[in-house]
Amino acid sequence: MRLTSAFKKLHERAPRLGKAFSLVTATGVITGNSIGAGLPIWVMGAAKTMTGSKIADDTVIKVTNYWINSNNALIDHILPSKDWRINLPDDVHTKGKYLLISNHQSWVDTSIVQYVSEKRLPLTRFFTKFELIYIPVVGQAFYFLDFPMMRRHSKEAVAKNPALQGKDIEEAKRACALLKNKPFTLLNYLEGTRFTKDKHDKQQSPYTHLLKPRAGGLSLAINALGEDIDGILDMTIVYPDGVPTYGDLWKGNIKRLGVDVRYINMPDTLFTAIQNGAYEKDEDIKAQMFDWIDEAWQRKDKLIDKMLAQFDDS
Repeated sequence: MRLTSAFKKLHERAPRLGKAFSLVTATGVITGNSIGAGLPIWVMGAAKTMTGSKIADDTVIKVTNYWINSNNALIDHILPSKDWRINLPDDVHTKGKYLLISNHQSWVDTSIVQYVSEKRLPLTRFFTKFELIYIPVVGQAFYFLDFPMMRRHSKEAVAKNPALQGKDIEEAKRACALLKNKPFTLLNYLEGTRFTKDKHDKQQSPYTHLLKPRAGGLSLAINALGEDIDGILDMTIVYPDGVPTYGDLWKGNIKRLGVDVRYINMPDTLFTAIQNGAYEKDEDIKAQMFDWIDEAWQRKDKLIDKMLAQFDDS
């Protein structure tokens, strides 16, 4: 509490200095924690890969959660007073298995997902490019934590080697299957990229606050993990004062934030069909999936309007 109070007073009395001090403190602590956590994650991750040890796997997850929780503690203690309104279902828990979809506006989004998830949801993973595995420490951490890593083959590569057709989907399914028998939150930004006004206009998006969603990643996850999941969660994130940069987070510039997480239901017949692989083979099922996502995105668009209005009214 003393630390929180000290940073709050500094931000009130000398805002520029307060922002600079918060940013420097956060950068130093995150860097130190990353170095401190990186080695045990690498060592235990390598042991897990070579031996299949559950103890090593559990240790990798515990160390990663410690790293995330340390970052979250910074948000609680070194940033000034915040009007952050966060709503989650009462029955989510850290032992669950969830698919999570969300709108996407900023690099900050993933940090917000981690903050919201602490002691409420299991460790969040998301689809990544396989090429990231070559980035020192970070890439291997994704691999050791069973992030689904996707190899994408270009049309040119498939034309030269037809055997590559569909291999990216098969490999992604195998990667998702690594999450079986353990708690997980698998995050999918359905828009596929961060929202900007230029992208919105170029797409001629029918939604006010959102880009057009994609169905492939979510369908793949349902196909690979459908029988194991406890539910699909829909997260909506709003920044009433404008889309922030990553630096804005640690300077304390995100004064107001709204996060709403709720279950979203898919018709049983559609879910079962996708689970059985029909999305890739049946155009009617694919059309039904797009219709379902469109309805979800229309509701999310209206919810964003409502959440922003609530901040304006207070």
